[in-house]
Amino acid sequence: MIRTTLISHACLLIQTTDVTILTDPVFFDPLWEEVNVLCPQRSIDFDKFPKVDVLYISHRHQDHFDVRTLAYLKTASILKDGFILVAPNDPILLEVLKELEYPEPRVSEDFESFRIKNAVLTPTPSLIQANFPEHGLLVHDGETTIWNEVDTIVSPEIIQYLKQLYPKVDLVHSRFLPLLEGNFSFHQAVELPFDEYSSFIKVVDAISPRFVVPGSAGFKYKEEFAFLNQQSFPTTQEQFLGDLKAFNPNIESSSFIPGDVVEVSPENVQVLSQASGFVKTIEDDSQDIEFKPVSKVAPIAFIENGKSPEEEWKHAADFIENQMADRLQQNKMMEVWKGWKIVYQLELFGPGESKIWTLDFGGAVKFNLGRMDKINLYEGIGLAEFNQFIRGETSWDFAGVAAQYRTFHNVYRIEQGRFEMFPQKNKFPQPLAELFPDGPEMDRQKFMKDVRKWKNY
Repeated sequence: MIRTTLISHACLLIQTTDVTILTDPVFFDPLWEEVNVLCPQRSIDFDKFPKVDVLYISHRHQDHFDVRTLAYLKTASILKDGFILVAPNDPILLEVLKELEYPEPRVSEDFESFRIKNAVLTPTPSLIQANFPEHGLLVHDGETTIWNEVDTIVSPEIIQYLKQLYPKVDLVHSRFLPLLEGNFSFHQAVELPFDEYSSFIKVVDAISPRFVVPGSAGFKYKEEFAFLNQQSFPTTQEQFLGDLKAFNPNIESSSFIPGDVVEVSPENVQVLSQASGFVKTIEDDSQDIEFKPVSKVAPIAFIENGKSPEEEWKHAADFIENQMADRLQQNKMMEVWKGWKIVYQLELFGPGESKIWTLDFGGAVKFNLGRMDKINLYEGIGLAEFNQFIRGETSWDFAGVAAQYRTFHNVYRIEQGRFEMFPQKNKFPQPLAELFPDGPEMDRQKFMKDVRKWKNY
């Protein structure tokens, strides 16, 4: 028999008769740049936490690879002596684990199975691995098979190979929620993405397991960013399970919250509500994430960072008025901005006020304090975050996910009887993203900052 216990979000404890596996551990609030908290609220009794043989990490996203929790596990008595660490071949992730003084991991590879006592573990690949590798996990104990899909995106070919390995899958922890994090900030559609959502149902149908529970989505925005809870979570467990039942009535399913346990045997699959001896849901606050994108939104806020507002305004103005235009002229996107006749507005939000600078790429490339009659490309950002980008102290994870950055475009051009527009659903090159590009080094610095904060936790 295999037992799986939901601890939080994508953190599962998977137990066979001989092996205990902990996946993607996230134990503490807040998480992900300190923007989110776990939802539903739950408590963990660490004194009763089962001893772990295998620590399995699926990928680098901070809701799956939480530095604070990993630092805690190094000093807690949860991991057995000689435990096995399994992690993807991701240089940044592996560097973080090394800095936290973890042992050399077993590197997960696509469909490369390995045995630990009576359990066979098989990492399953994701189609989207351009920036870093990502894996789901099959666990087989000789009699039963479960699949934790995590965040992976799978193709018919991946499903076909999975079915060749295990024609009968007993339990799937399925994707159910297409997160819209960042859509609001980047003026992208804040609506249910039907193609993505329907693919979750079709994947379960193609696997045809005996039983399904929703997986990998159990957090919300904390209080100061709470308006984003109505912008980011377009489905619920109940909605997904109802839609799955309508699509394929033969697949049994149940909701699944922290503290619930699924027992999988050759004869039966059953969900035991709040049956865990070490984790419990203390409040089901899932009503806080009711999807309502027409609800009131909050403006960009000024977040205190230990520096005086006067100092921050001076630092920002100096960069904008004396450096930013020159750097934009040297950027590879300069001809694009000129060609589309961009009139660009940059708005910084400080305590109790905002200030606007404007640049016309069709004229002298120079920032002017104040508005112009027409703008077709806008970027707004918190004063503190703007200065942190200049200083190399932040990442787009925080600014974008927390909606401390917002943009939109209405890009078109008219020339002698010809009207041409740039599709609004497509992202247009933004000056700030070009000046402070997201990439591996920014990601690395983000994680290293957390390592320095939590290493001696």
